[in-house]
Parts: sequence; structure tokens; C-alpha cells
Amino acid sequence: MSIAAMKSPRSSRRASARAGAAKSVASERRRMIDPTTCERDYAADEIEFMQAIERYKRTSGRMFPTCSEVLEVVRSLGYVRVTA
Repeated sequence: MSIAAMKSPRSSRRASARAGAAKSVASERRRMIDPTTCERDYAADEIEFMQAIERYKRTSGRMFPTCSEVLEVVRSLGYVRVTA
């Protein structure tokens, strides 16, 4: 008899529990919808920002820019903080 055929009921329950947990996580992920992938009408400034971020990602080779890099992109678009 092979080792695979001699699974204990305990290991079968563990495998079943892991499969159920993975299924639960996958269904949770589906509920959290990324607004950037939704079909909606974007304002001109939103499109400009998204394009600037995409341009930065292509030129820098970084798929996930840091907060300071995003701020750099925002500043490159001409945004400045206005103090009261």
C-alpha cells in the first residue's frame, strides 16, 4: 500500500478545513471590489492622475510606487499645499 493511500482521518479533516478556509478567503476577496476596475465615468483630473501614475510606473520600472513617489507624481502635475 502506498503512503498516499494510508492517509489518516485526521489529515483528511485538516486538508478539508484548509480547502474550506481558502474558499472563504477567495469569496471575501471578491466582495472587496477595486474601484479602479469598475466601469464609471472619471473626471478629467482623475484620468490625468491615473495616466501620470502609469507613466511613472513605466519610466521608473516600479509597479508599486511608495507614498513619497506618489507625492512626487502629484507635485509634477502642479499640485501644491495651500495653507490657510
